[in-house]
Amino acid sequence: MSQVLRDARRYEEEKEKLISAKDRPAFHLSARVGWMNDPNGFSYYDGQYHMFYQYHPYDSHWGPMHWGHAVSEDLIHWSYLPAAMAPDRTYDRDGCYSGSALTLPDGRQMLMYTGRQLIYDENGIEQEVQTQCLAFGDGDNYVKYAKNPVITGKDLPEGGNPYAFRDPKLWVEQDGSYRVVIANQDPRHGGQMLLYRSEDGVHWDFVKALMKDDHHMGQMWECPDFFPLDGKQVLLASAQDMLPSGLEYHNGNGTFYFIGDYNWENSDFKPECNYAMDYGIDFYAPQTILTPDGRRVVIGWMQNWDTCNLHTKSTPWFGQMSIPRELSIRDGRIYQAPIRELEALRSDPVRYRDVLVEDTEISLKGVEGRLVDLTLEIEPVEGKELYRKFALRFAQNETFHTGVSFRPYESIVKIDRKFSGSRRAIIHQRRAAVNHDHGRIKLRLILDRFSAEIFVNDGEKVLTATLYTDMAADGISFMANGAAKIHVTQYTLKEM
Repeated sequence: MSQVLRDARRYEEEKEKLISAKDRPAFHLSARVGWMNDPNGFSYYDGQYHMFYQYHPYDSHWGPMHWGHAVSEDLIHWSYLPAAMAPDRTYDRDGCYSGSALTLPDGRQMLMYTGRQLIYDENGIEQEVQTQCLAFGDGDNYVKYAKNPVITGKDLPEGGNPYAFRDPKLWVEQDGSYRVVIANQDPRHGGQMLLYRSEDGVHWDFVKALMKDDHHMGQMWECPDFFPLDGKQVLLASAQDMLPSGLEYHNGNGTFYFIGDYNWENSDFKPECNYAMDYGIDFYAPQTILTPDGRRVVIGWMQNWDTCNLHTKSTPWFGQMSIPRELSIRDGRIYQAPIRELEALRSDPVRYRDVLVEDTEISLKGVEGRLVDLTLEIEPVEGKELYRKFALRFAQNETFHTGVSFRPYESIVKIDRKFSGSRRAIIHQRRAAVNHDHGRIKLRLILDRFSAEIFVNDGEKVLTATLYTDMAADGISFMANGAAKIHVTQYTLKEM
């Protein structure tokens, strides 16, 4: 073990003692100390789920990337393990970037990650060379491969950019060989996903460009995942510097997916459609896993690059993951549902049916809190004109609230956190077009101390946002312009 990694492990062990459990999310994985971004190496190994993550233990802002490490039996209760990797070799001296994991036939776990090395090019401009590297381990400790890097700029196709070549996602193909898809940029057409093949996981050959963007979606693609789902194939990725496209894609960085067909024998992927993965504010760089019981589950970094550096350096941790979500394909789209294991945290059910809300804002006895799983069904009132707007507000008191609203005449759901306590002109609102039956719509709110995730119509659309409202703001209310009838079921979610 290098001294750099040893120092990081000693530091995180000491500093985490200063962070109270009450100052963390109750059931979302957060940084052990310091900074967290992309999920890495999301995998099931030796009877446990493993989540590695981009990690800077020494500061709550981005810095030289390490790999943090946590394990879970159920994807809800997480335990921290010592940092898995640190930037301690020439080829990764400036950061161990994102990557993935798989289990080898001999029982070892193999990690593939991007090594970052800053250099000056022939014009004297600082560039970061990005190469793909390996480490092997037993679930606790990992040793970097002596012949790293295993994929370099020499392995790029014509036009490929060695300074934007990262985030390998591994899998084992049907014939037992290995595949990896890696994000890259070609200045001629923008983002692209490159496919490589190996017989042993160590020696890799370029196969083809699996997908090319042609400047339609951002300037660089990152963090790919490529997996089968319900008889189709999905390419999941995140894009930098996107332009908006109606309500489907927003400005900035966002995550999208293609659904299509894949012939693994000739590596031909034919996409049929593409959509945003999350329509809220804070969701990026997700990875998926196939659970032992056959579910495809996704976790994303619950943050936005445009708003993630506004906190003070005294903040002991920054960065958290989304709730794990089960994926399925319905009507040509990906549906997302909170992982069913979350239901084990439910307690103290409160139920209301056929509550009339008309041109007013109401609260219901027992419907409150900041650790909440709440389902809301909204319906029109027979014999009355369709309501114009309905709003659910939470993390609320006399000063603060965050809300999600629905306008049936426009078929628009909007999340709005401008009254959540933010003093900065950051992104506060996002909208999504949704389906409804003459004003009938279903919303499910998963509320933790520092986040809200809204699942519309059993996961047709999801809107995710972080919020840092004072914990004393724990009210929940319902408001209608016009007349609406609601059914409410709330559970308090027990702390882990």
